[in-house]
Amino acid sequence: MALHEVIAESIREQIRVGELTIGSALPSESQLCERWKSSRGPVRQALATLRAEGVITGGSGKPPVVCTTSIPQPFDSLLSYSAWARAIGRSAGQRTLELALRPADPLVASKLGIDEGARVVQVLRLRYLDGERAMLERATFVEHVGRLLFDFDCDSGSIWAYLQSRGVNFSTASHIIDAVAADPLDSEHLEVTEGSPLLRQQRTARTADGEVIEYHDDRYLPGMVSFSLENTLDVRTSLMRNAKP
Repeated sequence: MALHEVIAESIREQIRVGELTIGSALPSESQLCERWKSSRGPVRQALATLRAEGVITGGSGKPPVVCTTSIPQPFDSLLSYSAWARAIGRSAGQRTLELALRPADPLVASKLGIDEGARVVQVLRLRYLDGERAMLERATFVEHVGRLLFDFDCDSGSIWAYLQSRGVNFSTASHIIDAVAADPLDSEHLEVTEGSPLLRQQRTARTADGEVIEYHDDRYLPGMVSFSLENTLDVRTSLMRNAKP
């Protein structure tokens, strides 16, 4: 990790743990340079990154000030439930209900950009947060990626991390957040009444060359997880997944 990234992450962590609160002034550039044994270049780059994220304000002679405690989550935390849970100091768990190779139905084919009937690998897992049911995960992978999971214990942890370790390149992802009524499968495994409202995250992930390799339809208990957007006039919004206390 480059020095400017280390500096920026250190400041983010101070905000996460409450050492820096909204309205707190950051140390001066000279103080940050002294602390990190750095020239002004990496310090200014770190501060520019935090400004672009909407974490701090200031510039043009004004000292940087913390303007939010909602820290944008890194790419992996929105792709990996396990990485997200670790990042917020919580414990993720999972129980695999199904791992199967089957023909793609029309919905899956359209999401993955493949022919209807082409073979895909589908995973159904019940996900836990600190030992409590939180989400029913429906994941579908194109065949050449999904077949790797037959060599993996899906109860052992992050599918995303395992696939990365096998050379799968997740480069970009698209997310849709909406609400759905619990179907019979949701009802059975999340222990809710059929028709109860659930928070759904649909996600497609692509490689660097644009191939769609994964489609998720994940359904959360709204009492356990929420999503939020932190938004300022000059900064693009940052999608965040949040655990309920």
